[in-house]
Amino acid sequence: MDATSNGSDYDLAIIGGGINGCGIARDAAGRGWRVFLCDKADLGSGTSSASTKLIHGGLRYLEYHEFRLVREALKEREVLWGIAPHIIWPLRFVLPHHRQLRPAWLLRLGLWLYDHLGGRKRLPTTRTLNLRSDPAGVPLKPEFTRGFAYSDCWVEDSRLVVLNARDAAEHGATIAPRTACVSAERAKGQWAVTLHDETTNRRRVIGAKALVNAAGPWVAEVAGSVIQANLPAAVRLVQGSHVVVPRLYDHEACYIFQNADGRIFFLIPYEGDFTLIGTTDQDFTGDPADARASAVEITYLCESASAYLRKPVTPDMVVWSYSGVRPLYDDGSSAPQQATRDYVLNLDAPPGTPALLSVFGGKITTYRRLAEASLAMLQPHLPAVCGQAAGWTGREPLPGGDFAVDSFEQELAATAARFTFIPGPTVRRLLRAYGTRIDRLIGDATCYADLGQVFGADLTEAELRYLVNAEWARTAVDVVWRRSKLGLRLSADQIASVDDAMRQMVREAMVAV
Repeated sequence: MDATSNGSDYDLAIIGGGINGCGIARDAAGRGWRVFLCDKADLGSGTSSASTKLIHGGLRYLEYHEFRLVREALKEREVLWGIAPHIIWPLRFVLPHHRQLRPAWLLRLGLWLYDHLGGRKRLPTTRTLNLRSDPAGVPLKPEFTRGFAYSDCWVEDSRLVVLNARDAAEHGATIAPRTACVSAERAKGQWAVTLHDETTNRRRVIGAKALVNAAGPWVAEVAGSVIQANLPAAVRLVQGSHVVVPRLYDHEACYIFQNADGRIFFLIPYEGDFTLIGTTDQDFTGDPADARASAVEITYLCESASAYLRKPVTPDMVVWSYSGVRPLYDDGSSAPQQATRDYVLNLDAPPGTPALLSVFGGKITTYRRLAEASLAMLQPHLPAVCGQAAGWTGREPLPGGDFAVDSFEQELAATAARFTFIPGPTVRRLLRAYGTRIDRLIGDATCYADLGQVFGADLTEAELRYLVNAEWARTAVDVVWRRSKLGLRLSADQIASVDDAMRQMVREAMVAV
């Protein structure tokens, strides 16, 4: 599934298989450096799979004068859409005017900046809505009579992580999920990195000329217990939770609502039959792996949505919830929602010693720019190579994304015509997940039975095998809650059957190796 470096020496070792680590790995491998990436769990299993699934500038960050961050994020929206049109697409957001909160002129000014700050080319501009007559007003309480509609983008966040890792591997990187970094120390002019493979229960040591700590909410833990290095600043852990309920309205627009406590949250059509509501912001202590949406958070989100909607949302409607912990740079903000979402990179490279780069904060929208900035800092400490020039990741499509941003429906029609034996909704789901690599998944199948066992919904043995062999999936959770959201449509028994089948596939794959 990935390349192996000659011997055990690499130019760059990366701890952390979230979006930042995988983004750095992709960029570095494409430029010609020998790259190793490890994560103690599945790729994207931490913060990167628990986002609000948005590629956005961050409208609310304008209030905190985060103009550089917003401008960079706005510019990245269309760049990322261009390299991954299968997993990223435009959304329209409706912002109702609330007389008791921000005045309409301030909202309009902020949205004008939002339209013009980032060099928007394809996305539609903001417009004012009469919510008495516009379909967007139908689900809302009658007192909301005026609103604004603006553009941002959706992303399948877990798939964005995996596709960056997949492309890194195809450029020569070694990708090692479920491999914990036990220790890393400077020795003989390089990093000696000790690894523990959770699958085989074996240890090994690799060498690297530079090391990146991109462990997300575990960045401080890795710095202290693994690398034994002092971080230059504190990490602020902020928990964000989301709930999923049955679909609340018929149209495809999203809503961004303002609460009296200063927070904002979203309502987003989700997986066809559902609505996603989120997110919360609260300080977090403990192990980020244990983060769960609390009853208080679930009630808060339901009551917040009910304040705007004609039909109330109640906790008993929640069919799924998820929670993640953001590893923010501690800038001293008093409220969690005010803490900066900008990334901070710290380079520790005393003369004559291998470099260590620590990554703080960041948001999924700016991961690619974070990777470029990281490599710009690390380049003087890495060998000269002949590969792609800086900036290549914004031009070359991610795996499966090699079609035009405005041609998804044409691509869907052509794909459905090639695979007439697959139901139309399944073709659409697979094309949204895998893009043009749907051909690799289906392989030589000429009828639906050739795809093997159907585990429920439209999850087939062929798809499971592809995910095991090409995307490092090892458990049912990897598949039904990260690389897809089919867990919303599968029973506990069906998910158990997926787990059993995957264990057998993994055993077969290990024997083959």
